[in-house]
Amino acid sequence: MMKPDMNNDNDRYEDDGIGVKTDGQEVIPILPLRSMVAFPQMSVPFMISFSSASMIDDAMKADRTVGLLTVKDPAVEHPVPGQLHEVGTIAKILHAKKNEEGVMVALLNGIRRFKVSTWQTDGPHLKASVLHAPEIVETGIELEALQRQLRDAVSEVLALTPNSSEDAAGTITRISDPLQLAYVTTFNMNLTTESRQELLEIDSVSQKIRVLLSHLSHEKEMLTIGKKIQSEVQEKMSKTQRNYFLRQQLKAIRKELGETDAPPSEPDNYAERIEGSDMPDEARKEAVRELERMQQMTPQSAEYPIVKTYLDWLIDLPWGQVSDDSGNIPDARRIMDEDHFGLEEIKERLIEYIAVRRLVNRREEMPNEADERTALGVILCLVGPPGVGKTSLGRSVARAMGRKFTRMSLGGVRDEAEIRGHRRTYIGAMPGRIIQSVKRAGTRNPVFMLDEIDKIGQDWRGDPSSALLEVLDPAQNRTFRDHYLDVDFDLSEIIFIATANSLDTIPGPLRDRMEIIRIDGYTSLEKLQIARRHLIPRQLRSHRLDNDEVTFVEDAVLKIIHDYTREAGVRNLERHVAAICRKGIVALSEKGWSHVVVTEQMVRDCLKKERFEAERSEAFNTPGIAKGLAVTSVGGDILYIEATRMPGKGRLSLTGQLGSVMKESAEIALSYVRTKADQLGIDPVAFEQSDVHLHVPAGALPKDGPSAGVAMVMTLASLFSGKPVRSDVGITGEITLRGRVLPVGGIKMKVLAAHRAGLKTVILPRRNASDVEDLPEEVRSELTVVTVDHIDEAIAGGFADQPGGSASDRGNSAADTGGGNECDTDLTPMAC
Repeated sequence: MMKPDMNNDNDRYEDDGIGVKTDGQEVIPILPLRSMVAFPQMSVPFMISFSSASMIDDAMKADRTVGLLTVKDPAVEHPVPGQLHEVGTIAKILHAKKNEEGVMVALLNGIRRFKVSTWQTDGPHLKASVLHAPEIVETGIELEALQRQLRDAVSEVLALTPNSSEDAAGTITRISDPLQLAYVTTFNMNLTTESRQELLEIDSVSQKIRVLLSHLSHEKEMLTIGKKIQSEVQEKMSKTQRNYFLRQQLKAIRKELGETDAPPSEPDNYAERIEGSDMPDEARKEAVRELERMQQMTPQSAEYPIVKTYLDWLIDLPWGQVSDDSGNIPDARRIMDEDHFGLEEIKERLIEYIAVRRLVNRREEMPNEADERTALGVILCLVGPPGVGKTSLGRSVARAMGRKFTRMSLGGVRDEAEIRGHRRTYIGAMPGRIIQSVKRAGTRNPVFMLDEIDKIGQDWRGDPSSALLEVLDPAQNRTFRDHYLDVDFDLSEIIFIATANSLDTIPGPLRDRMEIIRIDGYTSLEKLQIARRHLIPRQLRSHRLDNDEVTFVEDAVLKIIHDYTREAGVRNLERHVAAICRKGIVALSEKGWSHVVVTEQMVRDCLKKERFEAERSEAFNTPGIAKGLAVTSVGGDILYIEATRMPGKGRLSLTGQLGSVMKESAEIALSYVRTKADQLGIDPVAFEQSDVHLHVPAGALPKDGPSAGVAMVMTLASLFSGKPVRSDVGITGEITLRGRVLPVGGIKMKVLAAHRAGLKTVILPRRNASDVEDLPEEVRSELTVVTVDHIDEAIAGGFADQPGGSASDRGNSAADTGGGNECDTDLTPMAC
């Protein structure tokens, strides 16, 4: 605190040696001040800049009088008139000399306030003609009250100010002159330069004190809040430090007493676990940093359990735990055959996959890292209807390679954080399900099954399928970074196997990262063998039955397959086997039987009326009905197409929730039948006088695709010619306006569906003939496959009695060389 010169008072203004009268003017040199304001009746030391040193020397030789004005902008090096405030303080130079560093230091005593009248531009230094500007000192009780209030406010502020002088309040209290009290308080309080200049320019002493009280009130509030905050922080830090020192002292005491078996503290326990873990350097550095934070916290702290959970995840992850691939290719083939019957091509591809990984792992030297990623980073995607054994194939791969198996279901996942995890800023944050599954497996290289990858969704929470792009890319998943862990984790050694029912809903970039392996379904013979080898023994074990207590005869199993199930897989077959096992337990317990033989009659008694016998054995002779073949999300199925006509004006009505492509196929079919009316033996007038209604049953299910075109032509030709289509014929193929039959997709699933439905003949496009080679021998031996290029050939094979047509008519279609729509899969649930 700068003490005022107590000897200065107003009586000295008339005899100050300046030679200027109270109301007179005098030209005096001006000393600019930066970031400070000089006040009357105060002695203040100044460091004089080099440019102003000569002016001080000249003033010392004259009457030692200078005018002190504050610069408006402190950044200005050489201020000129207009850049200085015009109200300042006239001062006497009491002492001036240069210190050891050559810098001039001067002690100036403020005398009185002045205002600039005019500026003098001649000479090397700033000069101005100034007028004395005396303050207005009021008298009375109001001024005394303001003084008392000002002294009290100063005392309160100084009491709250850190490192304030003990006698500062007493010094201010002893000042009786109100003007001097205002200036001394202004100089010593924490005010800005602008606020101090404002107080200097106020003429009324009472007004000066009022403004000063306002500043002091604000300063008091700021100091009070600051002290409260500092007290809270200090208290928290003191408590943390105290606990830390107490823990250290407790450790030292236990060590001195030899109590080595005392349980270590929780931070020490985590330190030992981090030291003993095999995490990489990046993860270890992050774990040590979090441990240091934990050591500074109390167990009651809100962040303590968050840090603890994070450390648990980092330490427990299998950073270095790797399963060694065991067994050999013959053992792998044996395990595949034990777990699954049929599926020879799929099992052979999986054997190749296992063989490549074993060879690459055994020969460590690879040409380069990219080649290694190409060999090891193949992502298999098993696509097929439900119940065909996709998930169990993944388990078999894990068992054949001696690796752990973990599975993650993606059905209904819509939040990207389910894959990448939540950031730790969120309450209840956890790692993503990828990291969770790896931790659950306990090794860094498990067989990871991504189940139902086609049912993943997206909404406002993000697109999980986009997050899977990094997971399933061998070039990127070496440095997979979960949002919760925020450190890299290597996923490149994991064998990812995805499953899906349909490829249509899998995004293109994600599908491009996977090798597609199709599993179309099982034949009746394969289902029989699967039931005998796997389903029946598994259900007997789950129901705690022995083989000599319940026996299934072959005809009973076939009856369940033919009359109670119609599916690509075997899931419903197993349910019916389980139902019969339960009935067998009742017979053993209630009726006292010792052995239950499941026959066809018992199947009928247990499962009641057959579900599919009527449809399978239906032999319709009604014109206007044909059986198409379709692919759904659960495999192949037969698709009934019905048509009827009534008197009208040639309108076509379509029902059955058909898509736009299927509606176009119906319109093409009607147009073709009309153009070939003569060859088909149809009166052309019938089209103009009839309205046609074409319906595809199962109207609650949406249907779309082009492959019902041939079946629709057969239906309409049968309707108008009056001759029925053979009821044991299944038809598929796309039709053009000229009658050419184009290829379609899903042939294997469609033919298997026809075989399950008991059809005897299947009409296919000739360009799909190569797909017949993929059919099992059992199906090819029991079905007659007719391949056609033109609709006339289909009519010849589909009608019991060909209504017409000739070779020359069929030859007209040779000009139609339009390409086919070879769709990979049919649109859900029924298409093509």
